[in-house]
Amino acid sequence: MTSRRFIVCVVLGLVAGGGAVGLRAGAGDDFDAVKDFNDRVVEGFNIAPVPLDLRGLDPTLVGWGSYIVNAQGGCNDCHTVPSYAPGGDPFSGERERVNADQYLAGGGVFGPFTSRNLTPRANGLPANLTWNEFRKTMRKGTDFKERHPEISPLLQVMPWPVYGKMSNAELRAIYEFLKAIPSLPTNNPAPVQ
Repeated sequence: MTSRRFIVCVVLGLVAGGGAVGLRAGAGDDFDAVKDFNDRVVEGFNIAPVPLDLRGLDPTLVGWGSYIVNAQGGCNDCHTVPSYAPGGDPFSGERERVNADQYLAGGGVFGPFTSRNLTPRANGLPANLTWNEFRKTMRKGTDFKERHPEISPLLQVMPWPVYGKMSNAELRAIYEFLKAIPSLPTNNPAPVQ
């Protein structure tokens, strides 16, 4: 079963079976779980700040992954430096414009830690991680690059204890989205003075 059909089957199964609170027919103000899911996928494409390469990828997962990364996860806040393009900083009252030139290329400095480049490498792997490594990083904070063994074998700033609670389908959608974004060299901004 393809991942797209699996996701649709899960959502339809929850709706039909009333397996989740609020998804039962008539249990809300005209809530339609399938429509909500489809709307998230479409919105994911609308809010993607960079062109996406969908060749060989599941478009439903890419759109859903973009929605998670760009509307829910806040990944841009740490993995894009600076997060916003000049003149596009919403915290300064400007119309938001994500810094597409450095989108998810890492380089955010947090004490001794630097956010990683999440873009796909030449081999197509986001952050150069296989799906199983990515899932383990998101679930358990495993640092496969072992950048700070003197401090911990785990990622320290990355909120993996929160993201690790996501379903495998959500994590797979994020991974698929990261495979679709442009590959960029790691951003090494000058340290903040």
